[in-house]
Amino acid sequence: MCSAISGLLFGYDTGVISGALVTIGSDLGPEALSNGQKELITSATTLGALLGGLAAGVMSDWTGRRWTLAFADIIFIGGAIGQAVCHTVWSMIGGRFLIGVGVGVAACAAPLYIQELSPTRQRGRMVVLNVVMITLGQVIAYGIGAGFFHVNHGWRWMVGLGAIPAGIQLGFLFFLPESPRILMQRGDIEGATLVLSKVYKYAKPSEVALKAKILQLSVQRSIEITRTTTFMQRFASMIMDPVNRRALIVGCGMQAFQQLSGFNTLMYYSATLFKEIGFDDPTAVGLIVSGTNFVFTLIALVWIDKIGRRRIMVWSAPGMVVGLTLASIFFHYLTKETGGDLINGTDYSKTWSGLVIFAMIVFVASYATGLGNVPWQQGELFGLEVRGIGTSLCTATNWAGNLLIGATYLSLMDRITPAGAFGFYAGLCFLGWVFVVCCFPETAGLSLEEVRLVFRKGFGIKESQRLREQKREAREREKERSDLALVERS
Repeated sequence: MCSAISGLLFGYDTGVISGALVTIGSDLGPEALSNGQKELITSATTLGALLGGLAAGVMSDWTGRRWTLAFADIIFIGGAIGQAVCHTVWSMIGGRFLIGVGVGVAACAAPLYIQELSPTRQRGRMVVLNVVMITLGQVIAYGIGAGFFHVNHGWRWMVGLGAIPAGIQLGFLFFLPESPRILMQRGDIEGATLVLSKVYKYAKPSEVALKAKILQLSVQRSIEITRTTTFMQRFASMIMDPVNRRALIVGCGMQAFQQLSGFNTLMYYSATLFKEIGFDDPTAVGLIVSGTNFVFTLIALVWIDKIGRRRIMVWSAPGMVVGLTLASIFFHYLTKETGGDLINGTDYSKTWSGLVIFAMIVFVASYATGLGNVPWQQGELFGLEVRGIGTSLCTATNWAGNLLIGATYLSLMDRITPAGAFGFYAGLCFLGWVFVVCCFPETAGLSLEEVRLVFRKGFGIKESQRLREQKREAREREKERSDLALVERS
């Protein structure tokens, strides 16, 4: 739970900027921020996160997952304070960039840390818990934004309060264990076994010892690869090794799908958008969107390990296409009298404005059920020797897509109208769904070491089903033997 505070920080930052952008006014110099300045302020965080995400995986391999999260907290605290006291657009951009580095490092390292500390059957759920915290952070940010909306210079409190959860997590990290896989890499077999006994707290000592032995053998192979290759050789193997390449395509493809769906434009600019379509308290309306995201992520928390990652994605992605298509249609009729453009101060139809909100709720609910959390299972796709590199590249893909969307959204709305922009995102979501159907295997129920076997032949959609079926049959045989032994003893 403590490591999932990183998700809260991530979510709070993406949510708080939406309310801040509409309340800054002339506090940073200009009488009002231009669209270009808003895009720069928003994109600075994403650029920082892109660089932080690239460094995080490699850093976590060298220093451990826990201390990488501590580094992210320190950076986040500095960035939050820097934003709160800035007085120019460029100093705000600098603070946003710094906080972005912290967000990028945490977004990569936290799911990795959580996955390596989770039991196999609950691994997906534990990573979704991190996403739940992201959505909770967004809800809190919108709530605080609504509270400070009419307060003079209230935006400074909005951005500055982000330092508090970072400080809390930094304190708790001193009491958390390191990943058992990192401890095994360092030769601390006793420490790794102790951590595993806490992870599998209901397992017998003999079962924990067996898990430690299996993990040691797997880690030993990774250690041998690490010792006999350079970092650049392992980096190159992400492309040259077919198994790693397929895993990378899936991981990066899912992260690209998540960002190119356009979801984060709602997080960054929802208050601006809702203000333009006629709502008097746009931050409070944004709370409806973030609340929907939170509630449906909780649904994913319950079902992701039961239904499976692939099935959730195949079912939920079409809902995103429907939501965005409806938004495009409703925007068309909403802006019919203004030539398709959103013009500030126009008295738009409350009926069409309400239908736009409805379409966005459909989109967000579908997103939160699947795409909002499944791509963050990325760490399970890679072998230990390249896990840091792989997660770094996947996280960097996420932030590169985020940067592209965040930096072009307002301009796209101006160029091709809101109806055209949301129709464009609907088309990208459809292509993403095709990618899921063709390339995304099921990994629920497989150990981190077993997932690697999935990509030996193609993208492993059938192979993953075969491995899962084998494990299910093995569990049934074990249960039958246990029941038989119990009957014989009685």
